[in-house]
Amino acid sequence: MEYHYQSPWFIEALQKEDNLKVNQLDLNLNTDICIIGGGFTGLWTAIKIKEKNPSKNIVIIEKDLCGSGASGRNGGCMIPQSTKFQGIKKIVGLDDAKKIVIATENAVNNIKDYCAKNNIDAQIRDDGVLYGATNKFHKGAFESLIKDLNEIQINSWERLSKEKVQHLTGSKKFIDGYYSRFGGSLQPALLVRGLKKSAESKGIKIYEKSAALSYSGKKEIIVKTNKGSINCKKLIVAMNAWTPSLLPFLSRSVILVSSDMIITEPIKNEVQNLGLNNGLVILDSNLFTHYCRTTPDGKIILGKGGNTFSFGNRVINSFDGPSTIEKFLKNSFKRFYPSLENVKITKSWNGPSERTKTGFPFFGYHPNNKNISYAFGYSGNGVLTCFVGGEILSSMALEEENEWTKSNFCKGPLKMFPPEPFRWLGAMIIRNAVRRKEKNQEIGKNPLWIDKQLAKLAVSVGRVDFEKKKN
Repeated sequence: MEYHYQSPWFIEALQKEDNLKVNQLDLNLNTDICIIGGGFTGLWTAIKIKEKNPSKNIVIIEKDLCGSGASGRNGGCMIPQSTKFQGIKKIVGLDDAKKIVIATENAVNNIKDYCAKNNIDAQIRDDGVLYGATNKFHKGAFESLIKDLNEIQINSWERLSKEKVQHLTGSKKFIDGYYSRFGGSLQPALLVRGLKKSAESKGIKIYEKSAALSYSGKKEIIVKTNKGSINCKKLIVAMNAWTPSLLPFLSRSVILVSSDMIITEPIKNEVQNLGLNNGLVILDSNLFTHYCRTTPDGKIILGKGGNTFSFGNRVINSFDGPSTIEKFLKNSFKRFYPSLENVKITKSWNGPSERTKTGFPFFGYHPNNKNISYAFGYSGNGVLTCFVGGEILSSMALEEENEWTKSNFCKGPLKMFPPEPFRWLGAMIIRNAVRRKEKNQEIGKNPLWIDKQLAKLAVSVGRVDFEKKKN
Protein backbone atom coordinates (compact mmCIF):
# COMPACT_ATOMS: atom_id res chain seq x y z
CA MET A 1 0.00 0.00 0.00
CA GLU A 2 1.20 3.52 -0.78
CA TYR A 3 1.10 6.26 1.83
CA HIS A 4 2.59 9.71 2.36
CA TYR A 5 6.08 10.40 3.61
CA GLN A 6 5.70 8.91 7.03
CA SER A 7 7.40 8.37 10.32
CA PRO A 8 9.23 5.09 10.90
CA TRP A 9 6.57 4.41 13.57
CA PHE A 10 3.77 4.35 11.02
CA ILE A 11 5.70 2.31 8.49
CA GLU A 12 6.54 -0.26 11.15
CA ALA A 13 2.93 -0.41 12.33
CA LEU A 14 1.53 -1.03 8.84
CA GLN A 15 4.16 -3.69 8.13
CA LYS A 16 2.97 -5.58 11.20
CA GLU A 17 -0.60 -5.73 9.91
CA ASP A 18 -1.47 -8.81 7.92
CA ASN A 19 -3.69 -8.23 4.89
CA LEU A 20 -4.12 -4.50 5.48
CA LYS A 21 -7.62 -3.63 4.32
CA VAL A 22 -8.98 -0.13 3.96
CA ASN A 23 -12.71 0.21 4.50
CA GLN A 24 -13.89 3.30 2.60
CA LEU A 25 -17.26 4.95 2.94
CA ASP A 26 -19.13 4.42 -0.32
CA LEU A 27 -22.75 4.84 0.77
CA ASN A 28 -25.09 6.98 2.82
CA LEU A 29 -25.74 5.80 6.35
CA ASN A 30 -27.34 6.72 9.67
CA THR A 31 -25.72 6.58 13.09
CA ASP A 32 -26.05 8.00 16.58
CA ILE A 33 -22.60 9.56 16.74
CA CYS A 34 -20.15 10.46 13.99
CA ILE A 35 -16.53 11.21 14.87
CA ILE A 36 -14.30 12.97 12.35
CA GLY A 37 -10.69 11.96 12.93
CA GLY A 38 -9.19 8.51 13.46
CA GLY A 39 -6.30 9.47 15.71
CA PHE A 40 -5.84 9.16 19.46
CA THR A 41 -8.65 11.54 20.41
CA GLY A 42 -11.24 10.15 18.03
CA LEU A 43 -10.51 6.52 18.88
CA TRP A 44 -10.33 7.01 22.66
CA THR A 45 -13.60 8.97 22.50
CA ALA A 46 -15.39 6.25 20.56
CA ILE A 47 -14.11 3.55 22.90
CA LYS A 48 -15.13 5.54 25.98
CA ILE A 49 -18.63 6.09 24.61
CA LYS A 50 -19.02 2.38 23.90
CA GLU A 51 -17.84 1.49 27.38
CA LYS A 52 -20.38 3.87 28.93
CA ASN A 53 -23.26 3.13 26.56
CA PRO A 54 -22.81 -0.01 24.43
CA SER A 55 -26.09 0.62 22.61
CA LYS A 56 -24.75 3.72 20.83
CA ASN A 57 -23.95 3.32 17.16
CA ILE A 58 -20.69 5.08 16.37
CA VAL A 59 -18.98 5.85 13.07
CA ILE A 60 -15.45 7.22 12.70
CA ILE A 61 -14.30 8.72 9.41
CA GLU A 62 -10.64 9.40 8.68
CA LYS A 63 -9.38 11.25 5.62
CA ASP A 64 -6.31 9.02 5.27
CA LEU A 65 -5.37 6.01 7.43
CA CYS A 66 -5.84 5.98 11.18
CA GLY A 67 -2.54 7.13 12.62
CA SER A 68 -1.25 8.81 9.47
CA GLY A 69 -1.56 12.24 11.08
CA ALA A 70 -0.08 13.54 14.32
CA SER A 71 -1.01 10.43 16.31
CA GLY A 72 1.33 8.24 14.29
CA ARG A 73 4.21 10.62 13.78
CA ASN A 74 4.83 12.20 17.19
CA GLY A 75 7.80 11.39 19.41
CA GLY A 76 5.91 8.81 21.45
CA CYS A 77 6.67 10.62 24.71
CA MET A 78 4.22 10.22 27.57
CA ILE A 79 4.45 13.54 29.41
CA PRO A 80 1.85 14.66 31.98
CA GLN A 81 0.51 18.19 32.37
CA SER A 82 2.21 18.69 35.73
CA THR A 83 5.00 20.87 34.30
CA LYS A 84 2.36 23.33 33.10
CA PHE A 85 0.47 23.38 36.40
CA GLN A 86 1.30 26.97 37.30
CA GLY A 87 0.20 28.32 33.96
CA ILE A 88 -2.95 26.20 33.87
CA LYS A 89 -3.92 27.29 37.38
CA LYS A 90 -3.75 30.95 36.37
CA ILE A 91 -6.24 30.41 33.56
CA VAL A 92 -8.71 27.76 34.81
CA GLY A 93 -8.25 27.83 38.57
CA LEU A 94 -6.74 25.47 41.12
CA ASP A 95 -9.38 22.73 41.06
CA ASP A 96 -9.31 22.23 37.30
CA ALA A 97 -5.51 22.48 37.15
CA LYS A 98 -5.19 19.82 39.85
CA LYS A 99 -7.70 17.66 37.98
CA ILE A 100 -5.78 17.68 34.67
CA VAL A 101 -2.45 16.99 36.38
CA ILE A 102 -3.80 13.95 38.23
CA ALA A 103 -5.72 12.69 35.18
CA THR A 104 -2.72 12.86 32.83
CA GLU A 105 -0.46 11.19 35.39
CA ASN A 106 -3.01 8.40 35.87
CA ALA A 107 -3.27 8.07 32.09
CA VAL A 108 0.11 6.32 31.99
CA ASN A 109 -1.26 3.28 33.82
CA ASN A 110 -4.69 3.63 32.20
CA ILE A 111 -3.21 3.33 28.72
CA LYS A 112 -0.89 0.54 29.79
CA ASP A 113 -3.76 -1.42 31.35
CA TYR A 114 -6.02 -0.95 28.33
CA CYS A 115 -3.32 -2.20 26.00
CA ALA A 116 -2.66 -5.24 28.19
CA LYS A 117 -6.36 -6.16 28.33
CA ASN A 118 -6.87 -5.69 24.59
CA ASN A 119 -3.67 -7.27 23.28
CA ILE A 120 -2.16 -4.06 21.94
CA ASP A 121 1.63 -4.20 21.78
CA ALA A 122 2.48 -0.49 21.78
CA GLN A 123 5.97 -0.94 23.27
CA ILE A 124 4.92 0.91 26.41
CA ARG A 125 7.76 1.53 28.87
CA ASP A 126 6.75 3.56 31.90
CA ASP A 127 10.22 4.56 33.12
CA GLY A 128 9.36 8.18 33.79
CA VAL A 129 10.32 11.64 32.55
CA LEU A 130 13.45 13.67 33.21
CA TYR A 131 13.85 17.40 32.57
CA GLY A 132 17.51 18.33 32.59
CA ALA A 133 19.31 21.67 32.56
CA THR A 134 22.10 22.01 30.02
CA ASN A 135 23.33 25.41 31.21
CA LYS A 136 23.57 27.44 34.40
CA PHE A 137 20.56 29.58 33.53
CA HIS A 138 18.17 26.64 33.81
CA LYS A 139 19.47 25.18 37.07
CA GLY A 140 16.83 25.00 39.77
CA ALA A 141 14.05 25.82 37.30
CA PHE A 142 11.49 23.50 38.92
CA GLU A 143 11.78 24.73 42.50
CA SER A 144 8.81 27.08 42.31
CA LEU A 145 6.73 24.44 40.54
CA ILE A 146 7.57 21.78 43.12
CA LYS A 147 6.66 24.15 45.94
CA ASP A 148 3.22 24.79 44.43
CA LEU A 149 2.58 21.10 43.73
CA ASN A 150 3.70 20.13 47.22
CA GLU A 151 1.27 22.60 48.76
CA ILE A 152 -1.66 20.65 47.31
CA GLN A 153 0.06 17.28 47.77
CA ILE A 154 0.26 16.20 44.15
CA ASN A 155 3.97 16.65 43.48
CA SER A 156 5.75 13.78 41.74
CA TRP A 157 8.99 15.60 40.83
CA GLU A 158 12.29 15.23 42.63
CA ARG A 159 15.53 17.08 42.06
CA LEU A 160 18.47 14.85 41.23
CA SER A 161 22.17 15.32 41.75
CA LYS A 162 24.33 16.23 38.79
CA GLU A 163 25.86 12.77 38.89
CA LYS A 164 22.46 11.04 38.89
CA VAL A 165 21.20 13.21 36.03
CA GLN A 166 24.25 12.42 33.92
CA HIS A 167 23.91 8.73 34.74
CA LEU A 168 20.25 8.60 33.70
CA THR A 169 20.70 10.68 30.55
CA GLY A 170 24.01 9.15 29.49
CA SER A 171 25.19 12.67 28.73
CA LYS A 172 27.68 15.05 30.38
CA LYS A 173 25.76 17.89 28.78
CA PHE A 174 23.22 17.87 31.63
CA ILE A 175 24.23 19.61 34.86
CA ASP A 176 20.96 19.54 36.80
CA GLY A 177 17.57 17.88 36.50
CA TYR A 178 14.23 16.71 37.81
CA TYR A 179 12.58 13.32 37.54
CA SER A 180 8.95 12.11 37.70
CA ARG A 181 7.88 8.48 37.66
CA PHE A 182 4.70 9.44 35.78
CA GLY A 183 5.71 9.15 32.16
CA GLY A 184 7.65 7.12 29.68
CA SER A 185 7.50 6.20 26.02
CA LEU A 186 5.57 4.13 23.52
CA GLN A 187 5.35 3.45 19.81
CA PRO A 188 2.53 5.86 18.87
CA ALA A 189 1.54 4.30 15.55
CA LEU A 190 1.31 0.82 17.08
CA LEU A 191 -0.96 2.31 19.74
CA VAL A 192 -3.28 4.09 17.32
CA ARG A 193 -3.50 1.11 14.95
CA GLY A 194 -4.14 -1.13 17.96
CA LEU A 195 -6.90 1.20 19.16
CA LYS A 196 -8.46 1.05 15.69
CA LYS A 197 -8.59 -2.74 15.82
CA SER A 198 -9.92 -2.67 19.37
CA ALA A 199 -12.63 -0.13 18.48
CA GLU A 200 -13.78 -2.23 15.53
CA SER A 201 -14.01 -5.31 17.76
CA LYS A 202 -16.46 -3.36 19.93
CA GLY A 203 -18.74 -2.68 16.95
CA ILE A 204 -17.47 0.81 16.09
CA LYS A 205 -17.52 1.38 12.33
CA ILE A 206 -14.35 3.00 10.94
CA TYR A 207 -14.03 4.32 7.41
CA GLU A 208 -10.58 5.36 6.20
CA LYS A 209 -9.71 7.32 3.07
CA SER A 210 -13.03 9.06 3.69
CA ALA A 211 -12.57 12.80 4.07
CA ALA A 212 -15.24 15.00 5.63
CA LEU A 213 -16.04 17.88 3.29
CA SER A 214 -18.85 19.69 5.06
CA TYR A 215 -21.65 19.36 7.60
CA SER A 216 -25.12 20.84 7.96
CA GLY A 217 -28.22 20.58 10.11
CA LYS A 218 -28.90 20.89 13.84
CA LYS A 219 -30.87 18.03 15.40
CA GLU A 220 -30.09 15.80 12.46
CA ILE A 221 -26.58 16.53 11.23
CA ILE A 222 -25.48 15.53 7.75
CA VAL A 223 -21.76 15.03 7.18
CA LYS A 224 -20.76 14.93 3.53
CA THR A 225 -17.62 13.06 2.55
CA ASN A 226 -15.76 12.50 -0.71
CA LYS A 227 -17.87 9.38 -1.33
CA GLY A 228 -21.01 9.14 0.80
CA SER A 229 -22.78 11.01 3.58
CA ILE A 230 -23.55 10.29 7.25
CA ASN A 231 -26.68 11.29 9.11
CA CYS A 232 -26.06 11.57 12.85
CA LYS A 233 -27.48 13.02 16.04
CA LYS A 234 -24.09 13.97 17.51
CA LEU A 235 -20.97 15.10 15.67
CA ILE A 236 -17.51 15.10 17.27
CA VAL A 237 -14.59 16.83 15.54
CA ALA A 238 -11.22 15.33 16.52
CA MET A 239 -9.02 16.44 13.64
CA ASN A 240 -6.10 17.97 15.55
CA ALA A 241 -4.21 20.41 13.29
CA TRP A 242 -6.81 20.07 10.52
CA THR A 243 -9.69 21.29 12.74
CA PRO A 244 -9.83 24.93 11.49
CA SER A 245 -10.51 23.69 7.96
CA LEU A 246 -13.86 22.37 9.18
CA LEU A 247 -14.44 24.71 12.13
CA PRO A 248 -13.13 28.09 10.93
CA PHE A 249 -14.33 29.88 14.10
CA LEU A 250 -11.38 28.17 15.82
CA SER A 251 -8.78 29.47 13.36
CA ARG A 252 -7.39 32.08 15.77
CA SER A 253 -7.35 29.75 18.77
CA VAL A 254 -4.08 28.03 17.84
CA ILE A 255 -0.93 28.44 15.87
CA LEU A 256 0.43 25.47 13.92
CA VAL A 257 4.10 24.70 14.40
CA SER A 258 6.23 21.71 13.50
CA SER A 259 7.85 19.25 15.83
CA ASP A 260 10.87 17.69 14.13
CA MET A 261 12.59 14.36 14.78
CA ILE A 262 15.54 12.21 13.74
CA ILE A 263 16.16 8.53 14.50
CA THR A 264 19.37 6.50 14.50
CA GLU A 265 20.15 3.05 13.24
CA PRO A 266 19.93 0.29 15.87
CA ILE A 267 22.88 0.68 18.26
CA LYS A 268 22.00 -1.66 21.13
CA ASN A 269 25.54 -1.96 22.49
CA GLU A 270 26.11 1.79 22.54
CA VAL A 271 22.69 2.37 24.11
CA GLN A 272 23.50 -0.25 26.74
CA ASN A 273 26.87 1.37 27.48
CA LEU A 274 25.22 4.78 27.94
CA GLY A 275 22.62 3.33 30.29
CA LEU A 276 19.76 4.30 28.01
CA ASN A 277 18.22 0.85 27.56
CA ASN A 278 14.86 1.87 29.04
CA GLY A 279 11.81 3.96 28.24
CA LEU A 280 12.87 7.14 30.04
CA VAL A 281 11.94 10.37 28.24
CA ILE A 282 14.71 12.95 28.46
CA LEU A 283 14.05 16.64 27.83
CA ASP A 284 16.16 19.74 28.19
CA SER A 285 14.79 22.86 29.82
CA ASN A 286 14.72 25.06 26.74
CA LEU A 287 11.43 26.67 25.90
CA PHE A 288 11.42 24.90 22.54
CA THR A 289 12.69 21.77 24.16
CA HIS A 290 14.74 18.90 22.83
CA TYR A 291 13.24 15.51 23.64
CA CYS A 292 15.07 12.23 23.50
CA ARG A 293 14.30 8.56 24.07
CA THR A 294 15.31 5.12 22.94
CA THR A 295 13.35 2.31 21.31
CA PRO A 296 13.28 -1.33 22.47
CA ASP A 297 15.43 -2.33 19.48
CA GLY A 298 18.19 0.12 20.42
CA LYS A 299 17.51 3.21 18.32
CA ILE A 300 17.67 6.75 19.66
CA ILE A 301 15.16 9.40 18.70
CA LEU A 302 15.89 13.11 19.17
CA GLY A 303 13.34 15.81 18.46
CA LYS A 304 12.70 19.49 18.99
CA GLY A 305 9.54 21.58 18.88
CA GLY A 306 8.93 25.16 17.78
CA ASN A 307 10.42 25.18 14.29
CA THR A 308 8.23 25.78 11.20
CA PHE A 309 5.28 28.10 11.89
CA SER A 310 2.40 27.94 9.43
CA PHE A 311 0.85 31.11 8.02
CA GLY A 312 -2.93 31.05 8.31
CA ASN A 313 -2.81 27.68 10.09
CA ARG A 314 -2.56 25.81 6.82
CA VAL A 315 -1.26 22.26 7.07
CA ILE A 316 1.59 22.93 4.67
CA ASN A 317 3.48 20.36 2.57
CA SER A 318 6.59 20.59 4.73
CA PHE A 319 4.63 18.98 7.58
CA ASP A 320 4.48 15.82 5.46
CA GLY A 321 8.14 15.38 4.65
CA PRO A 322 11.66 15.24 6.05
CA SER A 323 12.59 17.64 8.81
CA THR A 324 13.60 21.09 7.58
CA ILE A 325 16.04 21.32 10.51
CA GLU A 326 17.67 17.91 10.10
CA LYS A 327 21.19 19.40 10.14
CA PHE A 328 20.42 21.28 13.36
CA LEU A 329 19.07 18.12 15.01
CA LYS A 330 22.15 16.13 13.97
CA ASN A 331 24.36 18.78 15.56
CA SER A 332 22.23 18.69 18.73
CA PHE A 333 22.59 14.92 18.82
CA LYS A 334 26.39 15.24 18.62
CA ARG A 335 26.38 17.76 21.47
CA PHE A 336 24.35 15.46 23.71
CA TYR A 337 26.21 12.29 22.72
CA PRO A 338 29.64 13.09 21.24
CA SER A 339 30.67 9.43 21.48
CA LEU A 340 27.94 8.63 18.93
CA GLU A 341 29.13 11.17 16.37
CA ASN A 342 29.56 8.54 13.67
CA VAL A 343 26.23 6.80 14.26
CA LYS A 344 24.03 6.81 11.16
CA ILE A 345 20.81 8.84 11.21
CA THR A 346 18.37 6.77 9.16
CA LYS A 347 15.44 9.16 8.85
CA SER A 348 14.06 12.56 9.76
CA TRP A 349 10.46 13.69 9.77
CA ASN A 350 8.13 16.21 11.32
CA GLY A 351 4.47 16.87 11.94
CA PRO A 352 2.09 19.70 12.78
CA SER A 353 1.49 20.51 16.41
CA GLU A 354 -1.21 23.00 17.33
CA ARG A 355 -0.26 25.32 20.20
CA THR A 356 -2.87 27.32 22.07
CA LYS A 357 -2.31 30.75 23.58
CA THR A 358 -2.81 29.22 27.04
CA GLY A 359 -0.52 26.23 26.45
CA PHE A 360 -3.14 23.59 27.22
CA PRO A 361 -6.02 22.00 25.28
CA PHE A 362 -9.63 23.01 25.29
CA PHE A 363 -12.95 21.38 24.51
CA GLY A 364 -16.22 22.91 23.51
CA TYR A 365 -19.45 22.95 21.57
CA HIS A 366 -20.14 24.58 18.26
CA PRO A 367 -21.44 28.10 19.09
CA ASN A 368 -24.59 27.45 17.04
CA ASN A 369 -25.14 23.77 17.80
CA LYS A 370 -24.55 21.88 21.07
CA ASN A 371 -24.84 18.62 19.17
CA ILE A 372 -21.40 19.34 17.70
CA SER A 373 -18.39 19.13 20.01
CA TYR A 374 -14.64 19.28 19.49
CA ALA A 375 -11.22 18.87 21.10
CA PHE A 376 -8.27 21.00 20.14
CA GLY A 377 -4.86 22.33 21.11
CA TYR A 378 -2.90 19.61 22.91
CA SER A 379 0.18 21.83 22.59
CA GLY A 380 2.85 19.17 22.49
CA ASN A 381 1.51 17.01 25.32
CA GLY A 382 -0.99 14.92 23.42
CA VAL A 383 -0.13 11.27 24.05
CA LEU A 384 -1.46 11.24 27.62
CA THR A 385 -3.85 14.17 27.36
CA CYS A 386 -5.68 12.61 24.38
CA PHE A 387 -6.70 9.78 26.68
CA VAL A 388 -8.23 12.34 29.03
CA GLY A 389 -9.69 14.10 25.99
CA GLY A 390 -11.54 10.90 25.09
CA GLU A 391 -13.13 10.88 28.55
CA ILE A 392 -14.13 14.55 28.22
CA LEU A 393 -15.58 14.29 24.71
CA SER A 394 -17.48 11.11 25.55
CA SER A 395 -19.07 12.91 28.51
CA MET A 396 -20.02 15.83 26.30
CA ALA A 397 -21.51 13.61 23.59
CA LEU A 398 -23.55 11.65 26.14
CA GLU A 399 -24.68 14.89 27.80
CA GLU A 400 -23.26 13.89 31.16
CA GLU A 401 -22.91 16.44 33.91
CA ASN A 402 -19.66 15.64 35.65
CA GLU A 403 -16.40 17.20 36.82
CA TRP A 404 -15.17 17.52 33.25
CA THR A 405 -18.22 18.94 31.50
CA LYS A 406 -18.59 21.48 34.31
CA SER A 407 -14.90 22.45 34.15
CA ASN A 408 -13.29 25.43 32.47
CA PHE A 409 -11.68 23.07 29.97
CA CYS A 410 -15.07 22.71 28.25
CA LYS A 411 -15.63 26.39 27.58
CA GLY A 412 -13.81 26.47 24.25
CA PRO A 413 -10.70 28.59 23.65
CA LEU A 414 -10.03 30.89 26.58
CA LYS A 415 -7.56 33.10 24.72
CA MET A 416 -7.10 33.95 21.06
CA PHE A 417 -4.18 34.89 18.85
CA PRO A 418 -4.35 38.08 16.75
CA PRO A 419 -5.42 37.74 13.11
CA GLU A 420 -2.99 37.24 10.24
CA PRO A 421 -0.51 38.57 9.31
CA PHE A 422 0.11 39.74 12.88
CA ARG A 423 -0.01 36.22 14.32
CA TRP A 424 2.63 34.85 11.98
CA LEU A 425 4.86 37.93 12.13
CA GLY A 426 4.65 37.91 15.91
CA ALA A 427 5.47 34.21 16.01
CA MET A 428 8.55 34.75 13.86
CA ILE A 429 9.82 37.60 16.01
CA ILE A 430 9.28 35.62 19.21
CA ARG A 431 10.71 32.38 17.82
CA ASN A 432 13.89 34.12 16.69
CA ALA A 433 14.22 35.86 20.06
CA VAL A 434 13.89 32.49 21.82
CA ARG A 435 16.55 31.01 19.56
CA ARG A 436 18.98 33.86 20.27
CA LYS A 437 18.27 33.64 24.00
CA GLU A 438 18.85 29.90 24.14
CA LYS A 439 21.98 30.10 21.96
CA ASN A 440 23.51 32.67 24.31
CA GLN A 441 22.56 30.66 27.39
CA GLU A 442 24.21 27.53 25.98
CA ILE A 443 27.55 29.32 25.75
CA GLY A 444 27.16 30.86 29.21
CA LYS A 445 26.34 34.34 27.97
CA ASN A 446 23.55 36.50 29.36
CA PRO A 447 20.81 36.94 26.74
CA LEU A 448 19.76 40.38 25.59
CA TRP A 449 17.04 41.97 27.73
CA ILE A 450 14.70 42.29 24.72
CA ASP A 451 15.12 38.59 23.88
CA LYS A 452 14.25 37.58 27.45
CA GLN A 453 11.13 39.74 27.36
CA LEU A 454 10.01 38.41 23.99
CA ALA A 455 10.68 34.83 25.12
CA LYS A 456 8.17 35.29 27.95
CA LEU A 457 5.50 35.68 25.27
CA ALA A 458 6.30 32.21 23.94
CA VAL A 459 5.48 30.36 27.14
CA SER A 460 2.31 28.91 25.69
CA VAL A 461 4.07 27.67 22.57
CA GLY A 462 6.77 25.82 24.48
CA ARG A 463 6.30 22.58 26.37
CA VAL A 464 7.43 23.96 29.71
CA ASP A 465 5.94 27.10 31.20
CA PHE A 466 8.56 28.11 33.72
CA GLU A 467 11.91 29.81 33.83
CA LYS A 468 14.07 30.98 36.68
CA LYS A 469 12.85 34.39 37.74
CA LYS A 470 16.30 35.92 37.66
CA ASN A 471 16.54 34.91 34.05
